[in-house]
Amino acid sequence: MFHCYGAFAQTAAEADAPKDEKAAVLMAVSQLNQAMVDRDKATLELITMEELSYGHSGGEIETKKAFIDDIVQGDFDFIATDTENQTVFFSGDDTAVVRHIFLIEAVNKGEKVNIRIGNMMVFNKHQSQWKLLARQAYKL
Repeated sequence: MFHCYGAFAQTAAEADAPKDEKAAVLMAVSQLNQAMVDRDKATLELITMEELSYGHSGGEIETKKAFIDDIVQGDFDFIATDTENQTVFFSGDDTAVVRHIFLIEAVNKGEKVNIRIGNMMVFNKHQSQWKLLARQAYKL
Protein backbone atom coordinates (compact mmCIF):
# COMPACT_ATOMS: atom_id res chain seq x y z
CA MET A 1 0.00 0.00 0.00
CA PHE A 2 1.31 3.45 -0.84
CA HIS A 3 1.73 6.11 1.79
CA CYS A 4 1.06 9.79 1.25
CA TYR A 5 4.36 11.61 0.83
CA GLY A 6 3.63 14.07 -1.94
CA ALA A 7 5.72 17.22 -2.01
CA PHE A 8 3.81 20.36 -2.87
CA ALA A 9 5.61 23.02 -4.89
CA GLN A 10 4.22 26.54 -4.87
CA THR A 11 4.06 28.72 -7.96
CA ALA A 12 3.31 32.45 -8.17
CA ALA A 13 -0.23 31.75 -9.41
CA GLU A 14 -0.71 29.27 -6.61
CA ALA A 15 0.37 31.83 -4.01
CA ASP A 16 -2.32 34.22 -5.30
CA ALA A 17 -5.10 31.62 -5.11
CA PRO A 18 -7.03 31.36 -1.86
CA LYS A 19 -5.78 28.48 0.26
CA ASP A 20 -9.30 27.09 0.51
CA GLU A 21 -9.50 26.81 -3.30
CA LYS A 22 -6.24 24.90 -3.44
CA ALA A 23 -7.48 22.63 -0.67
CA ALA A 24 -10.74 22.08 -2.58
CA VAL A 25 -8.87 21.11 -5.76
CA LEU A 26 -6.61 18.72 -3.84
CA MET A 27 -9.70 17.22 -2.21
CA ALA A 28 -11.21 16.67 -5.67
CA VAL A 29 -8.03 14.85 -6.75
CA SER A 30 -8.22 12.65 -3.64
CA GLN A 31 -11.92 11.94 -4.17
CA LEU A 32 -11.31 11.02 -7.79
CA ASN A 33 -8.45 8.67 -6.91
CA GLN A 34 -10.45 7.02 -4.11
CA ALA A 35 -13.48 6.61 -6.37
CA MET A 36 -11.24 4.80 -8.85
CA VAL A 37 -10.07 2.42 -6.12
CA ASP A 38 -13.65 1.92 -4.87
CA ARG A 39 -15.12 1.64 -8.38
CA ASP A 40 -17.63 4.21 -7.14
CA LYS A 41 -19.69 5.11 -10.21
CA ALA A 42 -21.77 7.78 -8.44
CA THR A 43 -18.70 9.72 -7.27
CA LEU A 44 -17.00 9.35 -10.66
CA GLU A 45 -20.13 10.75 -12.34
CA LEU A 46 -20.27 13.65 -9.88
CA ILE A 47 -16.59 14.65 -10.01
CA THR A 48 -16.16 14.62 -13.80
CA MET A 49 -17.46 17.07 -16.41
CA GLU A 50 -19.71 15.80 -19.20
CA GLU A 51 -17.06 16.94 -21.71
CA LEU A 52 -14.30 14.90 -20.02
CA SER A 53 -11.31 13.99 -22.19
CA TYR A 54 -9.36 11.28 -20.33
CA GLY A 55 -5.98 10.45 -21.87
CA HIS A 56 -3.98 7.36 -20.95
CA SER A 57 -0.19 7.09 -21.03
CA GLY A 58 -0.46 4.69 -23.97
CA GLY A 59 -2.29 7.27 -26.09
CA GLU A 60 -5.90 6.09 -25.74
CA ILE A 61 -8.43 8.89 -25.16
CA GLU A 62 -11.73 8.17 -23.41
CA THR A 63 -14.97 10.07 -23.01
CA LYS A 64 -16.63 10.40 -19.60
CA LYS A 65 -18.83 7.38 -20.26
CA ALA A 66 -15.95 5.21 -21.49
CA PHE A 67 -13.72 6.26 -18.57
CA ILE A 68 -16.36 5.47 -15.94
CA ASP A 69 -17.41 2.20 -17.59
CA ASP A 70 -13.77 1.11 -17.77
CA ILE A 71 -13.14 1.93 -14.09
CA VAL A 72 -16.34 0.31 -12.83
CA GLN A 73 -16.45 -2.78 -15.08
CA GLY A 74 -13.01 -3.11 -16.68
CA ASP A 75 -10.23 -5.64 -16.17
CA PHE A 76 -7.97 -3.08 -14.49
CA ASP A 77 -8.72 -2.99 -10.75
CA PHE A 78 -7.09 -0.22 -8.69
CA ILE A 79 -5.96 -1.40 -5.25
CA ALA A 80 -4.29 1.84 -4.12
CA THR A 81 -3.18 5.17 -5.57
CA ASP A 82 -0.89 7.94 -4.41
CA THR A 83 0.75 11.05 -5.81
CA GLU A 84 4.24 12.56 -5.66
CA ASN A 85 5.47 16.05 -6.47
CA GLN A 86 1.96 17.44 -6.82
CA THR A 87 1.49 21.06 -7.92
CA VAL A 88 -1.60 23.16 -8.54
CA PHE A 89 -1.70 26.13 -10.94
CA PHE A 90 -4.78 28.36 -11.19
CA SER A 91 -5.89 30.19 -14.33
CA GLY A 92 -8.60 32.62 -13.33
CA ASP A 93 -11.19 31.71 -10.74
CA ASP A 94 -12.56 28.56 -12.33
CA THR A 95 -9.65 26.58 -13.84
CA ALA A 96 -6.96 24.61 -12.02
CA VAL A 97 -4.16 22.55 -13.53
CA VAL A 98 -2.82 19.74 -11.36
CA ARG A 99 0.42 17.93 -12.14
CA HIS A 100 1.87 14.98 -10.26
CA ILE A 101 3.51 11.61 -10.48
CA PHE A 102 0.70 9.06 -10.20
CA LEU A 103 1.52 5.86 -8.31
CA ILE A 104 -0.81 2.95 -8.86
CA GLU A 105 -1.03 -0.49 -7.29
CA ALA A 106 -3.54 -2.59 -9.21
CA VAL A 107 -4.55 -5.93 -10.64
CA ASN A 108 -4.63 -6.02 -14.43
CA LYS A 109 -6.34 -9.08 -15.92
CA GLY A 110 -5.44 -11.09 -12.80
CA GLU A 111 -1.81 -9.92 -12.58
CA LYS A 112 -0.63 -7.53 -9.85
CA VAL A 113 1.06 -4.41 -11.27
CA ASN A 114 2.72 -1.28 -9.91
CA ILE A 115 2.68 1.74 -12.22
CA ARG A 116 4.44 5.10 -11.97
CA ILE A 117 3.35 7.66 -14.58
CA GLY A 118 3.20 11.41 -15.01
CA ASN A 119 -0.22 12.99 -14.88
CA MET A 120 -1.65 16.39 -15.81
CA MET A 121 -5.27 17.19 -15.02
CA VAL A 122 -7.48 20.21 -15.67
CA PHE A 123 -10.26 20.89 -13.20
CA ASN A 124 -13.07 23.34 -13.81
CA LYS A 125 -15.13 24.92 -11.06
CA HIS A 126 -18.77 24.17 -11.79
CA GLN A 127 -21.44 25.44 -9.37
CA SER A 128 -18.82 25.78 -6.59
CA GLN A 129 -17.46 22.23 -7.11
CA TRP A 130 -14.16 21.36 -8.80
CA LYS A 131 -14.69 18.75 -11.54
CA LEU A 132 -12.25 16.98 -13.84
CA LEU A 133 -12.43 18.33 -17.39
CA ALA A 134 -9.29 16.78 -18.90
CA ARG A 135 -6.54 14.40 -17.93
CA GLN A 136 -3.43 13.28 -19.78
CA ALA A 137 -1.05 10.69 -18.42
CA TYR A 138 2.41 10.20 -19.85
CA LYS A 139 5.22 7.66 -19.48
CA LEU A 140 8.18 8.74 -17.40
